[in-house]
Amino acid sequence: MKLRFARSLILGLLLGSLAGFYFGWIRFPPATRNSAISDLAQRYRDEYTVLIAAGYAADGDAAGARERLGKLAIDDISLYLRRSTERIIRASARELDDIRLLARLAHDLGGATPLMEPFLALGGPDP
Repeated sequence: MKLRFARSLILGLLLGSLAGFYFGWIRFPPATRNSAISDLAQRYRDEYTVLIAAGYAADGDAAGARERLGKLAIDDISLYLRRSTERIIRASARELDDIRLLARLAHDLGGATPLMEPFLALGGPDP
């Protein structure tokens, strides 16, 4: 009786797994979607911008930072940095080190404003 139950259980699990694989991957495969980086929600655009600012702080490559920010499909990078940094400062939406990175990048790419000055005076984040 136990042997018959065990065989039935194993057979059922095997057939169920095969049916699940067939329907899940062959008959009705998952839809793939490739999204452009410019389609990111604002929260993730901010995260991406902070990561670019951190990279810029490490390597000082302004042209590379401009190129990476260009992938967000924005026309005026300086204006984008100015608006994003000021919005983040006003909302206190990021850590102080992140704001300092953004302010430094905005300053070096020609988008600094008086609101960013206190963060520029603080210098960069500690290593």
